Amino acid sequence: MLSDTGGWRGWREATERALYQPGGFYLRERPADHFRTSVHASPLFAGAVAELLGRVDRSLGSPATLTMVDLGAGRGELLTGVLARLAPEPLARLRACAVEVGPRPEGLDPRIEWLTEPPAGVHGLLFANEWLDNVPVDVVEVAADGEPRLVLVAPDGRERPGPRPARPDADWLDRWWPLSEPGRRAEIGRPRDEAWERAVGCLDRGLAVAVDYGHRRSTRPPFGSLTGFRAGREVPPVPDGSCDITAHVALDSCGGTLLSQREALHRLGVGGARPPLSLARSEPAAYLRALNSASEAAELTEPAGLGGFGWLLHPVGLPCPL
Repeated sequence: MLSDTGGWRGWREATERALYQPGGFYLRERPADHFRTSVHASPLFAGAVAELLGRVDRSLGSPATLTMVDLGAGRGELLTGVLARLAPEPLARLRACAVEVGPRPEGLDPRIEWLTEPPAGVHGLLFANEWLDNVPVDVVEVAADGEPRLVLVAPDGRERPGPRPARPDADWLDRWWPLSEPGRRAEIGRPRDEAWERAVGCLDRGLAVAVDYGHRRSTRPPFGSLTGFRAGREVPPVPDGSCDITAHVALDSCGGTLLSQREALHRLGVGGARPPLSLARSEPAAYLRALNSASEAAELTEPAGLGGFGWLLHPVGLPCPL
């Protein structure tokens, strides 16, 4: 864990230190040990992303170098899965770039470049799976006088009210997450909007996709969503580097087109239909494989679970392949 001499900070600064400063969570821990994403749930997810990359490639006219950028790559699981499922011809032209703050994992496919920042001038697909939720944000709470105040946090997780948010953040709240009732909370998503704009700016032509659990203005959580994760369990967020700190994303403020993961994966050929029973009689092994695949597809597209994730689509210089 991080050492700290004390001091109160806004949640954005405290989270940045806890996750990304030397000794922080993401420089020390293996993310998959603490939370499970769609990538870990089923290889069907990587297959769907490979299908999407193929559609982007065709829309681009099969460029000499097709690039896929995995932003917030973890241990490179998604790119590893895409490489295993991509058709041979685009695979021969593919530049695979994993962007992550942690060190390169041992044994990672040598075809995967390991970067700390996304490359510029990309022709292809930029994919950010559960990345925006880890872009640190400040938290505000409405005081008794009806005014939002920044929430300050100590290294042990204790909170106290702070000053009013700066004008750019106050303007963002007024537009995207207006508050008036005392005790109500919000996470200021402006840093995420700006981070996503920078990410999309890496594309010369192609498609940027952010996949995250999020909300729209009509469904904002009344008391915010800031939380922690450790060893697969939800825990109180404590900014000492001992846990992941995350919050749902106001995806509608980022621009682009929004789909649910259920709808996006269905459009990419992932469905949860059970195989016909006749297959069980004629080819029992094939039936069991198909049944397992249908079960995994159902988990990825369940509206109350992973299927409820948002897919934010931002095409640059081409029609949206979905």
